[in-house]
Amino acid sequence: MLNLVLLATFGAWLGFANPLFHFPLAALAFPLGLAWIGLRATSGINAFKFGWLAGLLSATGLYYWMVIPVQTYGGLPWFIALPCPVLLAAFMSIYYGLFSLGMYYAGRQITGIPLCILAGLSWASMEMLMGTILSGFPWINLASAFAPWPFAIQGASVIGSYGLSGILATLAIACLLYSTYRSTLWLSVGLIVILTGFGFYRGLTFDTGIPDYTVSIAQGNVDQGMKWIPKYQAQTIKKYVKITLDAISKHKPKVVIWPETAMPFYLQDESPFRKAVQILAQDSKTSIITGSPAYRITDKKTNKYVLFNRAWLMDETGRTVQSYDKEHLVPFGEYMPLEEWMPFEKLVQAAGNFAPGEDNKPLVLNGVALGMLICYEAIFPELAQKQVERGANALLNISNDAWFGDTSAPKQHLNLSIMRAVEQGRWLVRCTNTGISAFVDPVGRITALGTQFQAESLSAKIAPLETKTIYHRIFPWLGILVYIMTFAGFAWIGYTARQKK
Repeated sequence: MLNLVLLATFGAWLGFANPLFHFPLAALAFPLGLAWIGLRATSGINAFKFGWLAGLLSATGLYYWMVIPVQTYGGLPWFIALPCPVLLAAFMSIYYGLFSLGMYYAGRQITGIPLCILAGLSWASMEMLMGTILSGFPWINLASAFAPWPFAIQGASVIGSYGLSGILATLAIACLLYSTYRSTLWLSVGLIVILTGFGFYRGLTFDTGIPDYTVSIAQGNVDQGMKWIPKYQAQTIKKYVKITLDAISKHKPKVVIWPETAMPFYLQDESPFRKAVQILAQDSKTSIITGSPAYRITDKKTNKYVLFNRAWLMDETGRTVQSYDKEHLVPFGEYMPLEEWMPFEKLVQAAGNFAPGEDNKPLVLNGVALGMLICYEAIFPELAQKQVERGANALLNISNDAWFGDTSAPKQHLNLSIMRAVEQGRWLVRCTNTGISAFVDPVGRITALGTQFQAESLSAKIAPLETKTIYHRIFPWLGILVYIMTFAGFAWIGYTARQKK
């Protein structure tokens, strides 16, 4: 069994973005190894145990970057920071253990193509649950491993990234079983032809519009450990002003984007810092979208307030006319679950816990409605879905990936973000503090890519699009259908097992 554990582990390590060598096809060894564990196990306990172990090793290698925000920016000692990726991986690996357990029982009742299909349905259901339970963390999305190969991810425009993950898992298990069940060979060949054929077809024929709306990104590369120190605030503003003026002089953009919490102060307050940003917008006659913490007074008598992680749209007259408050907050980073029981404070260096935003709408400027996704909101399909449903004809992801340092996390984050562009058929603008900033077209092709850990501007043209993808149209009931089919499959297996006794 240990050889299968290692197969799944190395498949995950090499198949997902990493600092050494990324080969997307290797990611198929992850579900293949987990299914093989279940099919070869001598008991349900062994299936779960070794599936959980494979998930633990795989996820720890993909989450290792968590040590940096916890230790470097959270100020916790190394002996507390080091176990954090392992603890998160240990919890998330329960899903993988259950997948192997499901394959153990399924493999004893069904064979061939039905077994492959149930494996794919189970994988899709598993990823959807990962994105839902306990606020959700769908970071290891199988389909996102293939984001560097745009032709391989076009299926997400029809069945979403979770559904595409299920198809890829089906393909992996079909390849595993082909020597035993000849029908699965034809299934694997058919899936490869459909995925690649549709991928190349959509890439060649999809109407990406006429990119004539120029957007500039300002990547400040500001030190995360210093940006909240008062004496560095003016320096931060000067850096963004300089980068912005350079972009405006060269490209004359309609809007300049600054990253998440680019402004380490309350932009809503009258201050010299806000005045500097206003003057920039007024003198350059250019709108600016920037991240900044914000607050709302809830009780003037007691001076109670709530905090938000906000994106502001400041128009060319210097007025902050629209805003978006981050809806899906990071546990332990932007708010503290079970705060009274925790021996440490949250990791974001700002006062208090953030509150989630409500009833957000796209930021509309010159006929372009930008659907906002702040930071890791870009890993949740339902948030991009909501923005497009509310009129977004382009997507904007602002983030501060400085938390992750020089690790694989920014690459993994970018790949997850690319899936949102394909799912919704929208141009995606991604602006981050330290990279990876990028422009992505509606079929997942990167049209402009920034340099990581460098202060610079990045400019490109995008096009607002109104056409809805198939995935967008069937989103409300697609997940429910997958859950029902998965449940029905295992219910039938249970019924069949009882009948044989």
